[in-house]
Amino acid sequence: MIPLRGLYAITDSHLIPSFRFVATVEEAIQGGARVVQYRDKSDNKKQRFQQAQALHHLCQQYQIPLIINDDVDLAQQVGAEGVHLGKEDAQLTTVRARLGHDVIIGVSCYNQLALAQDAVAAGATYVAFGRFFQSHTKPNAVVAHLDLLRQARQLLHCPIVAIGGITPDNGKQLITAGADCLAVIQGVFGQPNRSAAAQRYAQLF
Repeated sequence: MIPLRGLYAITDSHLIPSFRFVATVEEAIQGGARVVQYRDKSDNKKQRFQQAQALHHLCQQYQIPLIINDDVDLAQQVGAEGVHLGKEDAQLTTVRARLGHDVIIGVSCYNQLALAQDAVAAGATYVAFGRFFQSHTKPNAVVAHLDLLRQARQLLHCPIVAIGGITPDNGKQLITAGADCLAVIQGVFGQPNRSAAAQRYAQLF
């Protein structure tokens, strides 16, 4: 399995124009993104399939994993390397049984260490905590603290992803506390130069 470490770039249909979707994500990869998550909450199934399929081809070229947010069917259809589950999504054990042992399954654990421990026991590949800072994407999300990362690093033997308002200026402390990946949306795709923005995060590792 490809090691999960580095900048974890999450797409946003409001920040990335559809007519240059793949090219924009490629800029982030060229800047140093090491994982890409396709996140699209729209009901446009045709567009979501086309974009996810195109992104998977792109990620294969760069030999990095594509993770599909929430949608297990879509992940299976395009042959993505993984899927990310939140608390409203399918049961982890069910998804693991369906997709097999080799597929990456990430789980949002918010600010709850016990949730992460349960997820790992149930077969999660990685766990994600956050938000750590004020977030554009989820301003009302629960707050997680650095101590949570330190505890998780001692107790969990899996990659840990930090998310929520992470910038190149505040990201290093998360890595020092135990994060393997920094998950970023606005900090990459909300910037005029995505490649340069991604490079600033990549340099933290």
